[in-house]
Amino acid sequence: MNEFLKMDIFFVVATVVVVLLGVFSLVAMYYIIRILKNVDHVSQSVSEESDHIKVDVNILRTKIRDEGMRLQHLLDLFGGMKTRHHSRKARDKKDKESQ
Repeated sequence: MNEFLKMDIFFVVATVVVVLLGVFSLVAMYYIIRILKNVDHVSQSVSEESDHIKVDVNILRTKIRDEGMRLQHLLDLFGGMKTRHHSRKARDKKDKESQ
């Protein structure tokens, strides 16, 4: 084989490999972006819920400070969390159905 034919074969193979690596990189970046969007959504949900819990605990502290420790205060705290959880599920379900 002459030298120019060997060079042509090398450049064709190298070009194919570079193109395939580029395509695989684009596909991988697409999935990484989707994963990062999901992580962002989860972190926002956690942040919202932690804010709600903070408000509930502040209300509980105020009630305990004003009225003393009662079992009803704890039941109100957990009942409020449960109600908010169910209303959030209904809202999420409604949002998914509208899409």
